Amino acid sequence: MKQAFSARRGFLKTAAVTGLALSGPAHALTTARKAAVAGDPWRQADAIAKRLANPVKFRNADYVVTDFGAAPCKLVPVQAWVSFEDQATLQTPAPGAQDCYAAFKAAIEKCHAEGGGRVIIPRGDWFCAGPIVLVSNVNVHLAAGAHVYFSNDPADYAKYGDVDCGPNGKLVVSRWQSNDCLNFSSMIYAREQHNIALTGDDWTAILDGQGGVPFPGRADCWWTWKGKNATINSVAQDKSPNYVPGKLAQNQVNALNPTSLADVAPGLPDAQRVLIQGADDKWRADDAYLPALSEAGVPLAQRVFGLGHYLRPPMIQLIGCTDVLLQGYQVTHTPFWQHHPVACRNVAIRNVHANSLGPNSDGFDPESCDTVLVEGCQFNTGDDCIAIKAGKNRDTQYGPSRNIVIQKCTMQSGHGAVTLGSEMAGGIENVYARDLVFENMNWATNPLNTAIRLKTNMNRGGFLRNFYVHNVSIPNGVQTSPSFYGPLPGSPIEPKTVAAAAGAVVTFDCDYTPRADNVRVRPPEVRNVHISKVTVGNVKTKSGATASCYQAFVILGPVASDYNGPAPAPTVLPVRDVTIADCDFGTPANATHPWYTYHVRGLKLANVVIGGKRYDTTLSA
Repeated sequence: MKQAFSARRGFLKTAAVTGLALSGPAHALTTARKAAVAGDPWRQADAIAKRLANPVKFRNADYVVTDFGAAPCKLVPVQAWVSFEDQATLQTPAPGAQDCYAAFKAAIEKCHAEGGGRVIIPRGDWFCAGPIVLVSNVNVHLAAGAHVYFSNDPADYAKYGDVDCGPNGKLVVSRWQSNDCLNFSSMIYAREQHNIALTGDDWTAILDGQGGVPFPGRADCWWTWKGKNATINSVAQDKSPNYVPGKLAQNQVNALNPTSLADVAPGLPDAQRVLIQGADDKWRADDAYLPALSEAGVPLAQRVFGLGHYLRPPMIQLIGCTDVLLQGYQVTHTPFWQHHPVACRNVAIRNVHANSLGPNSDGFDPESCDTVLVEGCQFNTGDDCIAIKAGKNRDTQYGPSRNIVIQKCTMQSGHGAVTLGSEMAGGIENVYARDLVFENMNWATNPLNTAIRLKTNMNRGGFLRNFYVHNVSIPNGVQTSPSFYGPLPGSPIEPKTVAAAAGAVVTFDCDYTPRADNVRVRPPEVRNVHISKVTVGNVKTKSGATASCYQAFVILGPVASDYNGPAPAPTVLPVRDVTIADCDFGTPANATHPWYTYHVRGLKLANVVIGGKRYDTTLSA
């Protein structure tokens, strides 16, 4: 392994954990933009939307992939998973189908070399056993009726990366749940490119990750790697497809990971090593081992996953790119997050159908991105519809996510409709969400867990400031039963008392899954949040009752007793400067306690109707 990395030393020097940030000065708000935020935040939202109305421009030249050897494939039926718990008969490329990877690559490279333009994938069914890599000045465009089936064999995403990691495969610089790593390529990938687009004629133009289709010769699929689901009282999300106890998965100890951090971070003080590792060996599971490497300051070159590991790649991952358009297609059955731009600037995602109900199938996760527009999209997801991220543990080199507008979108199933976090160590600021419909059409069987959601804790830390929500319709409510979070031992909060995981229309969860993080030394700060004109409808529950939610809102501020670092403990601030105005939350199932607050200062309710009763008051707890 050392020899493989030695050969790539020059590459990894530029791809080090601290070296992937965008060049140039940080995009701080100008004085005029600051004034707009302070005075009328929606003027700032208008300016962002206007700036991203036409973020890209391409040379007028088309390159059709069939001219480079691509050929459509025949399909055969396959029994596959379509969600956490459900199976159905889908279509998949027939055995021996022609692999279009090389043809797609050749068309993109020639288009780029000749000055850019469009690479067209025509109507038909296409098999691709490797990533589509976007490069500057190229628009990859799917015609109506084009259906690209990406290989369901993980090995095909460890063949073409820039970094030869020996037995782990040829991997790419990636980020997994906001920690830097070398891992499987995403199905569509770009790094440090400018003026790029992925577009389709309409939602019959489909990018299919085949996340629930069994691996070749095996019953497991990408989604099996999720492992055991730990959510208390989850609805329609109880299982990971084909997973049974004892199988290796992302949350099970992987024997390939060292037995001590001393093996990869020999200079780490013993006390810090013990804190990071915790009291048992659970830190050796891949999804805990990667954050442990971040906490220990282990460089990117030693954060090697890929073959032999269980960290599923995102479907579409763009790192360090500028001027990006994602428009007009459908993405489905994705192994992991559907769209994950990291450290990108000037990103528009417009009229996209994000449609995947598997584990962790977030629809759109902009991370440490500056100036983003999400417009006219529909989300039907197995996790958060939109989740804004900004680094985790010590991987905060890209800075905050900021200047993000979400408008005219529709959300169906998912954990949260508009979510901030949980990975937000670098901070999130200036987010504007307006004119949205959280339709929740699957409310009876697979409901939206919560509508407006913040997730952080004493590990993830970071800040959230300047978050504005206006004009949201939720006609079928959200989950009407509670999903509780589990506090740490010694917490002032009793177990199974706070429905922070699901059940509230608005949830601020500043103690998100605290048991998952051994290091809890970074208190978050949440302030200046304004939510207005949210209207929530009622539905008939299974018991025959009428309800819109379990509770109208849950504001769980940071829990100071979670801190486990050296003395003196830092100041743990309450959630503050929050207003909820001109809202009707319908009828909560928990009529006795229509809301929950903890460690909150100055939460203002103005013309807020809950269960038919109006509230004009200020809450502190």
